[in-house]
Amino acid sequence: MQHINQYIRQELKELYTPPEISILSRLILGEIDSTSTDHLPADKFTHLSGLKAGKLEEILSRLKKNEPYQYVFGKCEFYGLEFRVTPDVLIPRPETEELVEWVLSENSMADRFLDIGTGSGCIAVTLGKKIPAAAIHAWDISDGALAIAAENAAYNGVVVQFLKRDILQSFSAETSFDVIVSNPPYVMESEKVTMEENVLHFEPHEALFVPDNDPLLFYRRIAEVALEMLHEGGRLYFEVNRTKGASICSMLQQRGYLEVESRNDLSGNLRMIKAVKPRDHG
Repeated sequence: MQHINQYIRQELKELYTPPEISILSRLILGEIDSTSTDHLPADKFTHLSGLKAGKLEEILSRLKKNEPYQYVFGKCEFYGLEFRVTPDVLIPRPETEELVEWVLSENSMADRFLDIGTGSGCIAVTLGKKIPAAAIHAWDISDGALAIAAENAAYNGVVVQFLKRDILQSFSAETSFDVIVSNPPYVMESEKVTMEENVLHFEPHEALFVPDNDPLLFYRRIAEVALEMLHEGGRLYFEVNRTKGASICSMLQQRGYLEVESRNDLSGNLRMIKAVKPRDHG
């Protein structure tokens, strides 16, 4: 007979490092017995009830297929908050936390924010949690993503005005904002060959990929929308493909944006850009 932890390590050792297995083991134990995990590591695997043993095998099977553990457990942490995630939404990344940190550091007194392509709602919900007096709006084209984002807003006690909108289609600018932030699709189709299989096989492609012949598709359109919807002096923030930062900065400058600034993430890759709407525009 095997202890549960030993069994988990044995089953996952070919795919994960020991530190990863330690994290996954804690998550698994919490999932199969949410009321108390203290006694589980010492229990024999054979002492699990049939229901719990079945749950354990289901989780291990999904992990061994390289499914991201955030989808397996249906949740992840972002900026100290818990978010529900499903294959309808991208798994929030640490780079996006850095983008949110930049936005928060410069806009704590702003009144109105818009998150374009909200996905799980991680950006919009975090902004609403940290700046509770602000009005937060968020758009996405996906019904599934909007449903998850709404759940995450409710779970974290944040009011967000969600709207289904295809940013590539024309629409009337019915309101205005102090800050617009977006982490749009930016992975080129040709980059698929270098991507990790668990991302390529499980995360939503419409939230990831852009055509090789038009990699700035979403950035150009959002920049146009922001010129109409930002207040004068309002700020636009992007997360970007690290290979396209210079091109995006140039595009923003050509459209008249001021104070165009790029920043590297903690790994040293250019991942974030800020631009300010000129006060004499519109």
